[in-house]
Amino acid sequence: MICLGDEVNMEKQEEKAGNSFMLKICAFIVDKRNLFFLIYAILCIFSVIARGWVGVENQLSEYLPDTSETRQGLDLMEEQFTTYGTTKVMVANISYDQALEIQSDLEQIDGIFSVDVDESEKHYANGSALFDITFDYDESDDQCLVLLDQVKEYFDGYDYYLSTSLGDTQSELIAAEMNVISVIVVIVVVAVLLLTSQAYAEVPVLLLTFGSAALVQMGTNFLLGTISFVSNSVTIVLQLALSVDYAVIFLNRYKEEHANLPARDACIVALSKSIPEISGSSLTTIGGLIAMLFMQFGIGSDMGIVLIKAILLSLLSVFLLMPGIIMLFAGLMEKTKHKNFIPEIPFVGKFAYYSRYIIAPAFVVVIIIANRLSSNTPYVYGYSKITPPLTNAVQAAQDMQDDNFQSDNMVALVFPAGDYEREKRLIDNLLTYSEVSSITGLANTEALNGYTLTEKLSPRQFSELLNIDYEVAELVYAAYAVNDEDYAKAVNGLANYKVPLIDMFMFVYQEVEEGYVTLDDELMQQLEDANRMMTFAKDQLQGPEYSRILVYLTLPEESDETFAFIDQLHTITEKYYDADKIFVVGESVSQYDLKKCFARDNTVTSVISILAVLVVLLFTFKSAGMPVLLIVVIQGCIWINFSIPAIQHDNLFFLGYLIVSSIQMGANIDYAIVIAGRYTELRETMGKKDAIVNTMNLSFPTIITSGTMLAVAGTLIGKMTSDCAIYGIGKCLGRGTIISILITMFVLPQILLVGDKVIELSAFVMNMPIRTTQRSGTMRIDGVVRGRIEGEVTGVVHAVVKGNIAAFVENGDVKMVSEDVPYYYSEEEDV
Repeated sequence: MICLGDEVNMEKQEEKAGNSFMLKICAFIVDKRNLFFLIYAILCIFSVIARGWVGVENQLSEYLPDTSETRQGLDLMEEQFTTYGTTKVMVANISYDQALEIQSDLEQIDGIFSVDVDESEKHYANGSALFDITFDYDESDDQCLVLLDQVKEYFDGYDYYLSTSLGDTQSELIAAEMNVISVIVVIVVVAVLLLTSQAYAEVPVLLLTFGSAALVQMGTNFLLGTISFVSNSVTIVLQLALSVDYAVIFLNRYKEEHANLPARDACIVALSKSIPEISGSSLTTIGGLIAMLFMQFGIGSDMGIVLIKAILLSLLSVFLLMPGIIMLFAGLMEKTKHKNFIPEIPFVGKFAYYSRYIIAPAFVVVIIIANRLSSNTPYVYGYSKITPPLTNAVQAAQDMQDDNFQSDNMVALVFPAGDYEREKRLIDNLLTYSEVSSITGLANTEALNGYTLTEKLSPRQFSELLNIDYEVAELVYAAYAVNDEDYAKAVNGLANYKVPLIDMFMFVYQEVEEGYVTLDDELMQQLEDANRMMTFAKDQLQGPEYSRILVYLTLPEESDETFAFIDQLHTITEKYYDADKIFVVGESVSQYDLKKCFARDNTVTSVISILAVLVVLLFTFKSAGMPVLLIVVIQGCIWINFSIPAIQHDNLFFLGYLIVSSIQMGANIDYAIVIAGRYTELRETMGKKDAIVNTMNLSFPTIITSGTMLAVAGTLIGKMTSDCAIYGIGKCLGRGTIISILITMFVLPQILLVGDKVIELSAFVMNMPIRTTQRSGTMRIDGVVRGRIEGEVTGVVHAVVKGNIAAFVENGDVKMVSEDVPYYYSEEEDV
């Protein structure tokens, strides 16, 4: 530690910091702290309000690339068809007669189109009834939510289990879970900070800094319009775990400077030194997150943008707000000092030195094996094969329904409209396959007296169906034929002229509505009922340009057989329609598309995260060997992390790998940088053994502080959520961080010792003339010295010299000082 006399003024501190312009900026921040307090107060108040403006997207399929079949099919269906709001309600412990009474009651509610229940096992089993309720509104209409509340109110006295895609119930439950997790993480963070801090008042300084950054982060998400439920759920917890280091670094710098300077001056100098240090530290994390921006699956870029924004806002909070908070708590920090509870660990460094030729080669073997094992990780692309640790109310209701009634795996097959006969041939063909249990389409939906909706009827058949005079039917057919493109058929004989039932009914209804045709009350009621049913069916199954049929499969949602049959559906349908106008849409197809995205995104995220971090490390260490060693270590940790589910045959949601591998590479490599940086610095003046022992002693507090927070945050997310995607991310992040801590503490030191010579030989410096500084008198030297100081010196020097110097000073400077300035040196100066 440097101890200067009280007469050392701020001008000399400017020389020490080496950048008077930076000091002026930092002085402005410290002196105008009330201004920044006001700015952040306004931002926090605004953010509380703006949180309500943030849209949250709950469907993973919304983030599929525009080129995927699911995305194209969903967009087309939204344009062409109406999808009515639906809900399924299972009522336990009722008789079938009671179920019929409930059906009758529900059908009386204005706005409910239909309630399906019958004696089949599909709707009544084990003393329970399953009601399929369809509303008379598009699923995006808010009136569906009003009707849903009415349905819940009706069933309030029953033992019922309701499932629906309407509303945001699932996301609300997940948000509630994350609130609990956030509170627990904060408690853990406070406990860790109490153990690793030197004063109790340091904890509120750090919490106020982070809390402000977190609140502004949540409030500014509205700038992105809509974010995914994954980003909305885990960002705050990850922001705390990833960026709390920045506040800790600044606080430690302040304490170091405050040992010699008053609070204001110490805060200014500390900030000037912390800005480049913290900015550099954040680059590796941001570098890893940048890889997520290149994912084809949009949720990666969504989460990458939100997390990068969170880190940048954390940096601003540390640089602009924290100096003022430190000044506010400066006196209290002095009064609440306590001893540091983190012990030194010299045994780790000694173990590393004596086991270097065993551990280092063994680790190489382990990561080769882990690489092979991790390639066999059982990734899944839907939720059907994953059981999260918690079950929320929505999932419990769905599980109860699945336990009592067979759930259907439905896909929608979309193709060009206009030919009912071709559609009927396609349906008949598909029904011959064992993988298809049933199909719903206009061409096979029964309407009246055994006729299907699209079956063509002659005037005679139509008159018999409605029990009207044949002459009236002929007049109606003649009127229809006038507007028919195929009018020639009517000219050849009206008796043989046939029209699809659905088209004729809707034509007659239109004629009645316009006053051209008059019917008696009974027939009018029959026509109105038929028109309502047919309009409802047509809105869902036929659009202006495309038709769709609903194909119910006997296959599970996710399996190789299911994915193969999706391809076969295309092959079959291509016999009837052009290949580029066929789309299959459904949960299984979405998962198939996700599988295709993963194959590409897996490679992209790995390569880009490694390259981004490599570039940062090359400039940090000015060595080709060191960055490679560090990246190999962390990449090895990633392989080990994802070989565990392969060994356990534990299905892993693919998103967990894509996100966690990027975060693990970007954030966990900071632990390796801390150790490598210390070791490189100490090797200038020490032998290998002493350097590694001191390195581990000095690095342990930083690693255990940051690592514990991230490991706890990830583990809690993995243990306390009901969402499979968030569960996978949390579990892998917590486990991966623990692995990274263990490897960097007990394997990386050995690798550095063994690779010491490689690191030295691969070091590079810019080719430039060596300028020798020649001075005499009393001077302050900071930097790497090659030359003579009253005798030859090579190494890192922090000293006041009275004598002569003739040396090249790299990464530092020589300043003339007064002869009466005392100077004391300890090992802490190299920290």
